[in-house]
Amino acid sequence: MQATLTMHALAAAFHSNTHVPVSSTVLKDPEHSTVIPSAATAARAKDVRPGSDEEETTTTTITTTTIITTMQSPVPCQLNLTRPEGYIEAPPQSSSAFHSTMDCSYIITVYMGYGVEVQVMNVNLSEGDKVAFEDVGHRENTMLANESILMRGLVVRSHSNQISIRFHSPRSQAGSVLLRYQAFVLSCVFPQRPLYGDVSVSSLHSGGEAFFSCLTGYQLQGPSVLTCRNASTPYWSGKEPHCLAACGGIIRNVTVGRIVSPGFPSNYSNNLTCHWVLEAPEGQKLHIHFEKVALAEDDDRLLIKNGNSIDAAVLYDSYEVEYLPNEGLLSTSRHLFIELTTDATGTSTGIAIRYQAFAAGHCYEPFVKYGNLTSSDNTWAVGAVVEFACDPGYTLEQGSVTIECMDPNNPQWNETEPACRAVCSGEITDSAGVVLSPNWPEAYDKGQDCIWGIHVEEDKRIMLDIQVLNVGKNDLLTFYDGDDLTAKVLGQYGGSKSRFKLYTSTADITIQFQSDPATNVYGYGNGFVVHFFEVARNDTCPELPEISNGWKSTSHPELVQGTVVTYQCYPGYQVVGAELLMCQWDLTWSGDLPSCERVVSCADPGKVEHSRRVLSGPHFIVGSSIQYICDKGFTLSGNSLLTCFNRGSSGPMWNQKLPRCLPETFEPCSHPGTPNYGIPSSNKLHFQAGETLHYSCLTGHQLLGDPVLHCVPGHPSQWSGLPPVCKAHPAEYDGHRLDVSTAHLRMEGVQVAFATFIPVTLLLIIIIGIYLHFSKAQRKPQQLSLSSNVPYENITGESTFDSSVYETTETREYEVSI
Repeated sequence: MQATLTMHALAAAFHSNTHVPVSSTVLKDPEHSTVIPSAATAARAKDVRPGSDEEETTTTTITTTTIITTMQSPVPCQLNLTRPEGYIEAPPQSSSAFHSTMDCSYIITVYMGYGVEVQVMNVNLSEGDKVAFEDVGHRENTMLANESILMRGLVVRSHSNQISIRFHSPRSQAGSVLLRYQAFVLSCVFPQRPLYGDVSVSSLHSGGEAFFSCLTGYQLQGPSVLTCRNASTPYWSGKEPHCLAACGGIIRNVTVGRIVSPGFPSNYSNNLTCHWVLEAPEGQKLHIHFEKVALAEDDDRLLIKNGNSIDAAVLYDSYEVEYLPNEGLLSTSRHLFIELTTDATGTSTGIAIRYQAFAAGHCYEPFVKYGNLTSSDNTWAVGAVVEFACDPGYTLEQGSVTIECMDPNNPQWNETEPACRAVCSGEITDSAGVVLSPNWPEAYDKGQDCIWGIHVEEDKRIMLDIQVLNVGKNDLLTFYDGDDLTAKVLGQYGGSKSRFKLYTSTADITIQFQSDPATNVYGYGNGFVVHFFEVARNDTCPELPEISNGWKSTSHPELVQGTVVTYQCYPGYQVVGAELLMCQWDLTWSGDLPSCERVVSCADPGKVEHSRRVLSGPHFIVGSSIQYICDKGFTLSGNSLLTCFNRGSSGPMWNQKLPRCLPETFEPCSHPGTPNYGIPSSNKLHFQAGETLHYSCLTGHQLLGDPVLHCVPGHPSQWSGLPPVCKAHPAEYDGHRLDVSTAHLRMEGVQVAFATFIPVTLLLIIIIGIYLHFSKAQRKPQQLSLSSNVPYENITGESTFDSSVYETTETREYEVSI
């Protein structure tokens, strides 16, 4: 009975032209009076994998309930999903057939601290379909992806706990998208490391902590610990701190530390007055090392006093001492007072002072900048022996390699600690090392000319790794492939350049650095760092492996410089990467190894000039098509529709060649004629389609009509209008009317005279002919009465006429007969 009712209801609906929405109507529960929107039911259906029993049961319920209820206006496919995972099919199949356009919106919301990860399982879009993924958990929505990049396997991740997916189609037969979503744990972004400091993180997830610290000599400004807090988008509990060099302060219970001027290693500011007080534990003394002292040559000043006040005795005064003591300074008490003052004019790098406290009966801990040391006693007691070494690229200067702590009554080192500096020039025979610009990492001096020579074993070569190059534009760093400056130049550089490598062809290389005498390069980190390594001699590039589903061919049996290796793929596969690899002069290949991947779509066939094309989809997959439509004025030569099909082992290909759009040909227009008193711009007989013809009038005449005619293309081609008319100006027409009338009357008189004279003449000729004929027949004298009055004696034997018509009677008769 219910089935019969269903069929009657459907038939009545269709006969009355009423649309019957299947899943978009308002549903009623047969057992309860509660109204249930079908969208909610659809949401429950989409939260499980398509094809499951739950989905099938729900769909059946929707269909049955919809048929037996009163039909109402359709509800849009707008769903709010809150499960941690599920599937979305956009648009729902049950709704797509009942709307001229389709607009669907899906909002997925998960718990705080989690994000939404959406994977495209299948995509089949029609022309005009739009899909947009937006992160809506922030104050401002963020676009994550759209239909232009939509492809199977694409994964889209939100940055918050809420994501919106919108589907729009302008047609009823819309495409479809199948998506799978799931929640994932969000995390805070890694905090920014403070300048002159460091940061370590226990976890980036909610509850994790970030710990900040500063380098020696800098103080932390801000929180030392930040916590990752849970929210729609996790965030740190505060802003990252900064590490700043303080202008003065009291440092108690000193062990080992460092004092730097504000802004170090950059320049300090003007008008500073900084006071530092160092206080060692009871019974200990203080020792300081000068790492850096660079003051402006004006009134900037550094004072170090043996006490804890400004009135203590002076140990060091930059006004009076030209050179820094390499051994540093010792206090006689547990305090040191340090004062830095700057004026209002120039600035410079400033100061960097290392300090330490040491107990009685011990020497202070030695220190060497840009080097390291080893000691027989790490307590630095009397008898301790220390040996120094410099970091690669630095040279030991101004001191002894080995020192010893002596004198039990007043422990002190028997020699001054050495200094490690990056020097200008040198000869190096190590198998590996570093060449640094002078004074690195400090700025080099202007007007320098430095030469370094690097030598390895004869059967070896040298590889140079230029890691830092930041010199002035007028400064030059030159590499010579040999043991002197006459060798071939490997490269010459100035200014800044990113990291690169060079290889020598010999066992020696010469490096020359020349700084401009007027250079303006100042500051920390300006210069160069060149690492060098001894490498085995090799005149060929390394062997390249074969690739799967393809093969390679070489231009030379040995992989010497300039050899080209060509990679090709089997039918149905395409090369991903560079097809051609060349062995470069530095014996490295010009690119990475390519691969062969199966072709799953046709290549873009390109565009046709003077046409537009219509695509069946965003990608050229098998089965997709392209239709070419020529612009107006052009005709298509070839097939307008190209379809991508799979040719088996050969892979997907287009079924037709690319068509062409040729200019359309039209018949010419004939000359339309010239009006009276008119002048055409051309008198040629035929005009091609698109050409124009201009008209003008003689002086005293006015042109009436269109002065320009166009040859309109067509079959046949036609003029755009009739030729114009040239009419005399009204004033001149009235002035000449009388003359025209008189001339007309005279012409009429002439015409009347001619009309009368000609018939009379013809009649006379006929009468004379008849008369002569009858006279001859009667043998009468053939003389006219007209000539009888002429005296005979005046008649001569010669004719007085040029014409022979009057010579004889016979001749006159002949002429008359004619």
